[in-house]
Amino acid sequence: MTSLTKRFNYSVCYCCSTTPKIPSFNYFKSEANIKSNMDRLASAARLMIVSDLDQTMVDHHDPENLSLLRFNALWEANYRESSLLVFSTGRSPILYEELRKEKPMLTPDVTIMSVGTEITYGNSMVPDDGWEALLNNKWDRKIVTEETRKFPELTLQSETEQRPLKVSFYVQKDKAQDIMKTLSKSLEERGLDVKIIYSGGIALDILPQGGGKGQALAYLLKKLKREGKLPNNTLACGDSGNDAELFSIPDVYGVMVANAQEELLEWHAANAKDNPKVIHATERCAAGIIQAIGHFNLGPSISPRDVTDMSEIKMKNFVPAYEVVKFYLFFEKWRRGEIENSDLYLSNMKAVCRPSGTFVHPSGVEKSLEEYVNTLKKCHGDKKGKQYRIWVDQVLPTQVGSDSWLVSFKKWELCGEERQCCITTVVLSSKNVTVADGLTWTHMYQTWQPGAAASDSATWFF
Repeated sequence: MTSLTKRFNYSVCYCCSTTPKIPSFNYFKSEANIKSNMDRLASAARLMIVSDLDQTMVDHHDPENLSLLRFNALWEANYRESSLLVFSTGRSPILYEELRKEKPMLTPDVTIMSVGTEITYGNSMVPDDGWEALLNNKWDRKIVTEETRKFPELTLQSETEQRPLKVSFYVQKDKAQDIMKTLSKSLEERGLDVKIIYSGGIALDILPQGGGKGQALAYLLKKLKREGKLPNNTLACGDSGNDAELFSIPDVYGVMVANAQEELLEWHAANAKDNPKVIHATERCAAGIIQAIGHFNLGPSISPRDVTDMSEIKMKNFVPAYEVVKFYLFFEKWRRGEIENSDLYLSNMKAVCRPSGTFVHPSGVEKSLEEYVNTLKKCHGDKKGKQYRIWVDQVLPTQVGSDSWLVSFKKWELCGEERQCCITTVVLSSKNVTVADGLTWTHMYQTWQPGAAASDSATWFF
């Protein structure tokens, strides 16, 4: 028996079957009721991570997305409830949404796009109109277009990357510096105050002087401070030239991931080599972010995906989010055939489910939790050798009684190119169990997220 036996080595608990007084499950069916914005926190965030996406949070050379999935598990188990996740990308909203469809990414609380010229909040990505109005000072897109036409070396990027407050080009590296110098002077003579950023060894972006990832972060921190919610710690993460500004903001920790590009390393050597708050990680992409969390002692830095024996994790209190992450990691390993097909595992899973507990399947079929546990026997190893992964997003617990929690989250499954997602709500109970035992699952309700339903509902478990 592998050490993973202890993952669900709980005492059998036949708790009282009465349900706490909680809001109707129907209230939690829609994604609109999963809050994800700065207003979600009543006080200052424990940690705010501000991360670039391409080749920082997302490793395009990692087909299994393992470092990203490791970060996802760490964040949802330990940070989501009390912290803020901010994605800061050079991508436009259209290309950002495309990336979300391609990769197993979490939902951020704040999204900064188009090289810091657009800020949006929450699941609905509500734009910050105040930020846009601020950037419009001394900016005229028409003049920028006129002046850049004088440089045949500049090649316009795709139409999706041309934004109201950003004009983007491609240019060869050996010509970039001369063009930037000349273009900056000509635009100044036309009365504009702009910023020209070169990154990735090919991309040149022109935006208002007040724009950029660093200024967007400074604006966000000022806004949080004004609301009395300045994060206890902020960690900025990047890999290329357009991330350099992030590391210039006072009192912000920074990590350049191991695969950081030459232009960022050169900037660091010239401007921040003596700053102990900025490090060059030895790990790539999201793994480097996890490394920085540990290096700066910002909180837990061991992802649940890296733990083979859950008994090694000594929890002092009940942590509903950790229980949810742990449950689905076990389920993923079960279907991938990474743990043995043992009746002991199934009996331990039954032990964490209340005998009278119910599960409402996304198809609307209602059965007992124990019935669904029994069906797991037939799906052991059915995803072996396949690109099958499970991750949970926006795990947000609400205590609804002295010993009960209502936990809402999105549960995602990826198998090859097919992705499914359902909005999930569970009731967890600590009645008659210890922290070492783990919480008891009493009820589960799932409904398909629009556009992400499984083609065959019969293949969907939990």
